[in-house]
Parts: sequence; structure tokens; C-alpha cells
Amino acid sequence: MTMEQEWFAGAGCASQIHGADDLLAGLPADPAELVKVVQGCVVHIFWAQRYGLNLTEERQAEVSLRTVERKLTRLRELDPRPMTEARPLENKLVCNCRDFSLLMAALLRHQGIPARARCGFATYFVQNHYEDHWVVEVWNAEQARWVMMDAQMDALQREALKLPFNPLDMPPGVFITAGPAWQMCRRGQADPDAFGIFEYKGWDFVRGNLLRDLLSLVKMETLPWDVWGPMHTPFLESGPEAAALADEAADICARSDTAAARCLVEDHPLLRPPAEWW
Repeated sequence: MTMEQEWFAGAGCASQIHGADDLLAGLPADPAELVKVVQGCVVHIFWAQRYGLNLTEERQAEVSLRTVERKLTRLRELDPRPMTEARPLENKLVCNCRDFSLLMAALLRHQGIPARARCGFATYFVQNHYEDHWVVEVWNAEQARWVMMDAQMDALQREALKLPFNPLDMPPGVFITAGPAWQMCRRGQADPDAFGIFEYKGWDFVRGNLLRDLLSLVKMETLPWDVWGPMHTPFLESGPEAAALADEAADICARSDTAAARCLVEDHPLLRPPAEWW
């Protein structure tokens, strides 16, 4: 086994599910119905108070559960019923946008439906701003296309944000995956400081999401705040080779080329997060 094969064998897939038949019993295969199941089991940490839920520090820490298996274990601790039974607010697992997307991708794959979490930027949270966000893409075999869905957008959030589109089949441009976002900045079509969340923004933030999206294409979904490899050096100080590598990753992510993404990660060890994270 080569070093690359050994690394990939040791690295985990955050969206992988083993067992948990008690929680997964009766899950619908229809993505729109599955979104309702996910929304009935989890609550977004930044929206919790809008629903009337005040979170302790212990409950807030649930967003740091890296893998779906750990999330399901915690969900069972909070409420052991199948996921098809919506939880009372206080028994919902505390999550963020990455987790909504990760859970959707995992549950769909568990039922044999191709799906993948995508990292990038949403245009519908703050006007004239590209907000750090994750969504999920689901393969529609009948239409032979990937359908982009924001599983986080329940009725309360849709109303609060006045969404002018269907979050279960999002039109082009409302969410920009990190590859095209990077290309927009590199071509001078957008200001890197318009991309991010809270005080975190700029070239390094866009590159961070680019690497997260690259790894998502190979089913290694990192946490939104993970830092590894190239992220330890500011982009503007990293030199032409690092810039060329980021540009290549952006092209791959823009094309959603999973085979090329895997080859790039295999060929460049610095792009790989630590295997022990999983």
C-alpha cells in the first residue's frame, strides 16, 4: 500500500453511517420529505433563540461533533425515537449549516441516493455580502442533474429572510460554491472582503472554504473552523506555487470533478487534514 493509499484508508468520511437502524427506521427517500425529517431533529445554533431556545454551553458544544455517527449517538441520548418522529425543541441536536448539509448527504447516501455537501457562500443572508454557508446537492436521476438544496431553510427562516426562491431547488447564483467564489476574487470580479462571516473574511477565508469544498467532493467533510496545511500561511504571503495550487483546486470545484479532486488531494499531502480528526 502506498503512502497515499494508506492515508486515504485511515482518513474518515464524516458522512458515513454504520448501524443506527433504530434511528433510521422508516426514513423517506424523497429529498423534500427528508429535509422535514432533518429539520424535525436538529436546530441551528444561530437561530435557536428565534425559536425560543436558550442554549447552555454544553448544548452549544454539539456543533463540534465532527461525524454523523457521533451526531446520531448524541441525538439518541437526547431522544431515542426514530428520526421520523420530530423532537420537541429542547431535544433537538444543536447544529450549524454544515451539519444540516452533512446529515442530509449522509441519510440520502444511506438510502442509495447520490448526495454531497458543498461549502461556499450564500447571497441571501446579508445584502451585498457572500455569507459563509453550506448546502447539499442531490442527484436527480430522472432529470439527470444535481439539485442544490438548503436543508436549513425551514418556514421560520424562509419567512425571516424573505426568500424569493425555492430552497429545495435553488437557482444558479444564490449560492456560490467556493471554487467559483475564489475565481471571482482572482479575476477582480469581487472583493475578497465581501466573503465571510462576522469579522472573518478576505483571501484566507475564501481559500479556507475552497479547501473545505475540495475535501467535501471526496467525502471528507471538515468542520467550518478547521485549519490545516496551506491555511497556516496567509495567502498573500504564500507565493506563486500556492496560488497556482489554489487556482487548480478552484477549477476542480467549479466543475464538481470528484475524480480530479481525489487526484489533487492524493498528489498534494498538504491539502489533507490530519487523519486522526476522524
